[in-house]
Amino acid sequence: MALNFANNNSLSAITTKPSGLSGSAMNLISTQTASSSSTISFTSGIDDTYDEYVFKFYDIHPSEDSRKLEVNFRDGGSSYDATKTTTSFLAYTYEGSENPSALGYDTDLDVAQGTGVQPMMQGIKGDNDSSGAGYMHLFNPGSTTFVKHFLCTNTLMQDNTLTQNTYIGGYGNTTSAVDAIQFSVNSGNIDAGTITLYGIN
Repeated sequence: MALNFANNNSLSAITTKPSGLSGSAMNLISTQTASSSSTISFTSGIDDTYDEYVFKFYDIHPSEDSRKLEVNFRDGGSSYDATKTTTSFLAYTYEGSENPSALGYDTDLDVAQGTGVQPMMQGIKGDNDSSGAGYMHLFNPGSTTFVKHFLCTNTLMQDNTLTQNTYIGGYGNTTSAVDAIQFSVNSGNIDAGTITLYGIN
């Protein structure tokens, strides 16, 4: 068997990608920064251009204690009310070693054929140094044949001083194209934080 060696091993010498090499790229579509915002809505850039979209959340900080970051989908018209079915589980541990840690199914975050919001982060602490972070993947929202699957993974500082890691999966039970996404908290405002939208190809 013959061995092939590169004459120049420097990455700076690479000018084109080999034809057999494939991979994904994240393409930034838009960024929104909260400032005492009741909602953050992405109303453009979500279509059939990409088969996957990713929202990333940075330092989401509510204006009040014990708030949930929520999401909903628009599938035509002007309302964010796409029917969803979801499931979730979470893990947590306290700052103090005297309290237990746990991993379990969380029915409080489930939606069963509902049109209301989907909770994503539960109980974000309102202190000045508290926030949540994470991401949500939305698959093929431009399809007019299949339901719209999505996955969320988030971490946050909860109001009873613990760290919580939440996992949510589900689908928008609609064959209409999802063309907009809205984020909110269950009470008060999103005091601060940044959400970025990427298309994946």
